[in-house]
Amino acid sequence: MGKGGGKGHTPREAPDNLKSTQLLSVIDAISEGPIEGPVNGLQSVLVNQTPVVDRDGNTNIHGVKVVYRVGEQEQTPLEGFESSGAETVLGVQVKHDNPVTRTITAANIDRLRFTFGVQSLVEANSKGDRNPTSVRLQIHLERYGQWVVEKEITITGKTTTQYLASVIVDNLPPRPFGIRMVRVTADSTTDQLQNNTVWSSYTEIIDVRQRYPNTAVIGLQVESEQFGSQQVTRNYHFFGRIIHVPSNYDPVARTYSGIWDGTFKPAYSNNPAWCLWDVLTHPRYGMGQRIGAADVDRWALYAIGQYCDQMVPDGFGGTEPRMTFNAYLAQQRKAWDVLTDFCSAMRCMPVWNGQRLTFVQDRPSDTVWTYTRSNVVMPDEGTPFRYSFSARKDRHNAVEVNWTDPDNGWQTSTELVEDTVAISHYGRNLVKMDAFGCTSRGQAHRAGLWLIKTELLETQTVDFSVGAEGLRHVPGDVIEVCDEDYAGISLGGRILSVDRDRRILTLDREITLPSSGTTLISLVDGEGSPVSVDVQSVTDGVQVQVSRIPDGVAEYSVWGLKLPSLRQRLFRCVAVRENDDGTYAITAVQHVPEKESIVDNGASFDPQPGTIHGTVPPAIQHLTTEILAEEGQYQVLARWDTPRVVKGVSFSLRLNVAAEDGSDRLVSSAGTPDTQYRFRGLTPGRYTLSVRAVNSQGQQGDPASTQFSISAPAAPSFIELTPGYFQITATPRQAVYDPTVQYEFWFSDAQITDIHQVENAARYLGTALYWIAASVNIRPGRDYYFYIRAVNQVGKSAFVEATGQASNDAAGYLDFFKGQITESHLGKELLEKVDLTEDNASKLQQFSKEWQDANDKWNAMWGVKIEQTKDGKYYVAGLGLSMEDTPDGKISQFLVAADRIAYINPANGNETPGFVMQGDQIIMNEAFLKYLSAPTITSGGNPPAFSLTPDGKLTAKNADISGHINAVSGSFTGEINATSGKFSGVIEAREFVGDICGSKVMQGVSIRATNDERSTSTRYTDSATYQIGKTITVMANCERNGGSGAITVTININGQVKTAEVMPYTAGIPAMYQTVVFSVYTTSPVVDISVSLRVRGQYTTSASVWPLVMVSRSGSNFTN
Repeated sequence: MGKGGGKGHTPREAPDNLKSTQLLSVIDAISEGPIEGPVNGLQSVLVNQTPVVDRDGNTNIHGVKVVYRVGEQEQTPLEGFESSGAETVLGVQVKHDNPVTRTITAANIDRLRFTFGVQSLVEANSKGDRNPTSVRLQIHLERYGQWVVEKEITITGKTTTQYLASVIVDNLPPRPFGIRMVRVTADSTTDQLQNNTVWSSYTEIIDVRQRYPNTAVIGLQVESEQFGSQQVTRNYHFFGRIIHVPSNYDPVARTYSGIWDGTFKPAYSNNPAWCLWDVLTHPRYGMGQRIGAADVDRWALYAIGQYCDQMVPDGFGGTEPRMTFNAYLAQQRKAWDVLTDFCSAMRCMPVWNGQRLTFVQDRPSDTVWTYTRSNVVMPDEGTPFRYSFSARKDRHNAVEVNWTDPDNGWQTSTELVEDTVAISHYGRNLVKMDAFGCTSRGQAHRAGLWLIKTELLETQTVDFSVGAEGLRHVPGDVIEVCDEDYAGISLGGRILSVDRDRRILTLDREITLPSSGTTLISLVDGEGSPVSVDVQSVTDGVQVQVSRIPDGVAEYSVWGLKLPSLRQRLFRCVAVRENDDGTYAITAVQHVPEKESIVDNGASFDPQPGTIHGTVPPAIQHLTTEILAEEGQYQVLARWDTPRVVKGVSFSLRLNVAAEDGSDRLVSSAGTPDTQYRFRGLTPGRYTLSVRAVNSQGQQGDPASTQFSISAPAAPSFIELTPGYFQITATPRQAVYDPTVQYEFWFSDAQITDIHQVENAARYLGTALYWIAASVNIRPGRDYYFYIRAVNQVGKSAFVEATGQASNDAAGYLDFFKGQITESHLGKELLEKVDLTEDNASKLQQFSKEWQDANDKWNAMWGVKIEQTKDGKYYVAGLGLSMEDTPDGKISQFLVAADRIAYINPANGNETPGFVMQGDQIIMNEAFLKYLSAPTITSGGNPPAFSLTPDGKLTAKNADISGHINAVSGSFTGEINATSGKFSGVIEAREFVGDICGSKVMQGVSIRATNDERSTSTRYTDSATYQIGKTITVMANCERNGGSGAITVTININGQVKTAEVMPYTAGIPAMYQTVVFSVYTTSPVVDISVSLRVRGQYTTSASVWPLVMVSRSGSNFTN
């Protein structure tokens, strides 16, 4: 007997001993200096969104060095950052026979850092051991036209992941010069040796200690091994610029002490008014060289700044400043855009008042002047005060406010602000806005609410003209307009005489005092300021006794009346223009001083009317119509209501019908004091009904409209059929809902081919919105047909057919039958237990019964059953027949109660049953079925050779299909043989027979110069989902048009470079042509391609290049 075998060997894996350790060293410019500095030390420095130090002082990221300067003029350089570099990322593979070359052109660099390495470095022997190995590289520099070996590098060790190293090269040659990475070790040709080399990047380094004066900078150094392959990101949380703020201002407490003398002090502040002052007056980054400090209204900004610093509810139970500004101005923009963005954060607008740039803020302020018909220019035609209103589409009631959220990693969050009352009345009208410099959710909410309330409350604009002596305000001032045409009562005029002793003023027109409430009269004192005093009595309509007469009130001065029942009509001037006739045109927009309390404090108020012409007519809501038939014609009953009851209001109705040419024709108009109206004698057509309220003065409210058609309804757009146990529910659906439409339901066991015969061949079920067809005759697995049409008072639509089946849930049917059987008289008799008190007791019982039920229906049953108890367990065997009357009709039953039911054919001594039911299973020897319906079908075998599941999944070990296959999708793991085929989509294959090629003509490049270089580039992206080998071929078609200079063409395909000097100068030949061809094989899905054209010489040379790129995949047709 011989011996065999040998000692076993377990492959050994040597440990990885190569680990990349690179130091990221970066200087980030934070801001124009000086700045305040970090908010909270190293907690304010985030690397990859992680603070360097947590709130408890524990270090999150180790090996981090942070140095910063706040941006002073005389700041010192950053220690440890004595050089700066620009890194060029390559990421190209270096092969033995294909060195990677680059050109250095930067004139001021001192050193070069090469970063290179291996993708993995490991060698496996024949026993499966994985051991360290080595690979050699060289760095070459081009010195005076010759390649010189500058560095010899040998990487020795083992790593299964990428390993990178860096070397520094000094003593650089004159620029420009070439650099290249050369692989000395031969390329691996087997999977046992993995030593692919890669040139990751090179960095051009300048040795200089820079101070970065007037620039806030931060230097950060961190070891990259903590982040793996992640890109290292930096974020900083800093207090911003130290700016000029008022000398009496405490920016921390946000308080102002004493009277400001107009001087400033340096301090950090996020008050938007003083941030704007800094932008406008700073000479370096702002507008200071174009406008001086004297050209900006500091006093207006002082008032705005105080308003911004006032504390308001923040929406979370606390308070916060009304407005703050926290933002980076990170890109150069138009000065006006920046200015308006700043103003948007403060609810103000910039205005040039003729002398300086000032600002008008939307906040409550005193009225500076009152205008009536007596102190404005009366036009030749029309009224002196002309009004216009904003369009309804411009009155938004929902705003999405984008703001910077500190709790969301300083990313943008969206605050939704809505006016639900306005939305319910007019529908949702959404607008989006950016809250500039906003880092508070409460401030973002107030900004959105201010926009909504401005557009909903301040909808009116007034235009009028005044003479030079009547111009008593500037843009931004709040004025009062007392327009008796609008108000319907005398509200203003001139004072004819003043009796100071009796405090009586004689007016130029009669006024009427209300029976209750306090009436005020506005007068102009000696300083030209409006003063309001109480009106105590009126005699003869013009003799007005007041509580006091202010000093300086003179004859023919202006007066204005303030009645308790009318709102004071205030406007804010936005424009003053000089007309050709020496007058001045005034434009002002409505001003609602209560808006501040609404926005900032959540107040609510019910505005008073500005006119005595009754209350504004109420809106119409819930307008509906009902169509009724009337002897061949039709009548329509319209109903509506209003949100509030107003005395003296009637309703105006207009009914239009659509004409054949598409226009509307008035059919009827009517008026009624009721909230319903009946139109009679209408003919079929498409109608539009408009209803609006009218008050006692004839003022009309907004109309409400509805459309309806007097016509037969459209047929249902589709029928939804829901299967049930022995029933089907049909629910018709309309494309447009019509509450006047119902549906006729017709039912048939067979399909009716002629739809016109439905009423003769189908059974009418009834009229309703839906119908449940339920009957024991509706069997599972069979098609049943519904014929449904829409009906209304006018007519009927065409029939729509729908086909459905009852439920195919077998388990559900068994539960259904359980309830049916146990509730029947026979079922109860068979399943009723007899009280057998002793163990092993038994009983044989025959039962027979007939009876009349409550509806005088005859019922009968007969049966026999055997019962026994054994070992405490109850057994029964029985059968019965019955004829019973049920709500679904008469039903006959044959029920069997037994553990096992079997049928045996005893012919020829047979003892094997052909059918057995035991437990919940039926076992049959052979079956011949006309029709089978089953959710799941499974053949024998383990695993089964054939199965069909309820979700439609078919599994078959071997299928021979001779007919048509229709499939949405699928996959084949074997071979497909077909004589022909057609594909309408995309074909993707790992291997193929034949060739595929694509091409593109790149953008051409032309040069006419003595020394110049230009390039063109493109990118190819493979659409395949896996890496596929391809050949990239670039054909650079070159042309020399004149000149004697040298022409060089460089082709770069994913880091592999070919450089060729083309078309040498030949005297007497003005034009020359040459093509440079370069091909690279790659599996990379993304290929970057560039072609450079360079001209060098003493005289002007003209040259052009037009590259052609071809990408081809071969079908493995080449043998060597």
